[in-house]
Amino acid sequence: MRIVLILEYDGSSYCGWQSQPERCSIQDQLESALSRIAQETIRVTTAGRTDTGVHAFYQVVHFDTAATRPVTAWVRGTNAFLPHDISVLWASIISEEFHARYSAYERRYQYYLLNRPVRPGCHHQKVGWFHEALDLSSMQIAAKKLIGEHDFSAFRAAECQSKSAIRKLSRLDISRHGNILLFDLTANAFLHHMVRNIVGCLVYIGKGKYSADWTKSLLNSCDRTLAPPTFSPAGLYLAGITYDSKWNLPQLHQENKPNNYFLTR
Repeated sequence: MRIVLILEYDGSSYCGWQSQPERCSIQDQLESALSRIAQETIRVTTAGRTDTGVHAFYQVVHFDTAATRPVTAWVRGTNAFLPHDISVLWASIISEEFHARYSAYERRYQYYLLNRPVRPGCHHQKVGWFHEALDLSSMQIAAKKLIGEHDFSAFRAAECQSKSAIRKLSRLDISRHGNILLFDLTANAFLHHMVRNIVGCLVYIGKGKYSADWTKSLLNSCDRTLAPPTFSPAGLYLAGITYDSKWNLPQLHQENKPNNYFLTR
């Protein structure tokens, strides 16, 4: 039997999604909790691996099990064995043809950047921060130059293991909500550190270090060494995974608007 879960988590205390020998990952916590409910060893497959300190409003996993449990057990029961910063939101039995990673055709990330002179106190692990005033208009112009299918080598991590740097970025919106800047990105897939590197590039443009046209020059260079430093993981959230409607996964946080958690604060 194949089960699909949607979950959210605060990644501040974890070494990323992927299982580690020291068992410090979100995957380790989830598999441990599910194994207790199923009373057998459970291994999950995820739609996308998040890095150390990165969060998720909408993460999708599937797993196979011989255990027969009501759906409520996979949600409330699993949550009873999870730490407070990881929560299963929804569960369902699904066809074995469904695959959390390979059935997905788009991923959505959001980056929340606190733009004020002083650093955050309450949400220092939940938002990025930049102290200088940023020009939103120039950043929005620069962002448009990244839309489309390109070689994003200039925006990938040095240790990125993807065989190809070609990605199709279909959305890159930037909006201001008080002292929060929201970067909202959708692509068929993302390279390692791609979102955080794009944010860093746009911040450099917003503070006036480069013109909006520099984004296109950097993209065409395919040279990571020409780009700004990678931005903090604190403000990055996996915000949505898009599947064919035949799988009937609920949208939850995926609606076409920002999550209001920080925008109301």
